[in-house]
Amino acid sequence: MSSDNKNSAYKVIAQNRKARFSYHIEEDFEAGIVLTGSEVKSLRLGEANIADSYAEVKDGEAFLINAHIKEYEQANRFNHAAKRPRKLLLHRKQINKLMAAMQRKGMTIVPLKIYFNDQNRAKLMIGLGKGKKLHDKRATVKDRDWNREQGRILKSDHQ
Repeated sequence: MSSDNKNSAYKVIAQNRKARFSYHIEEDFEAGIVLTGSEVKSLRLGEANIADSYAEVKDGEAFLINAHIKEYEQANRFNHAAKRPRKLLLHRKQINKLMAAMQRKGMTIVPLKIYFNDQNRAKLMIGLGKGKKLHDKRATVKDRDWNREQGRILKSDHQ
């Protein structure tokens, strides 16, 4: 791979911007997704939304629930259901780790983003997170505003 290709290693299709605001993400996992042909074509057009979705582990398998991938218009009768549960492809050790964290610590599996990697495979970045309390969210907003203000002050000093 050339050095300019490393910067464009993957193309993000959908991002869950609220995830890092609402959850303390402790660990990230990259998972493959079992998709139909029409779903892949719809993703290539950027027609996906994972803002209200979540992942769960059932019977030793991980699933993405409530993710919206728009129906592909040219697929006619072979189209997919927009919000169907989609199986996630993870290693057994990763699934066991997710199950243990959910049962013991009361954590949640949060989808962070869907993207195509450098081999043009659709991947889902999921995070193992614990829900933030209201005061934590306020602190996050306060820190973000302060960092933005610092940037403005530094920028005005240099001019």
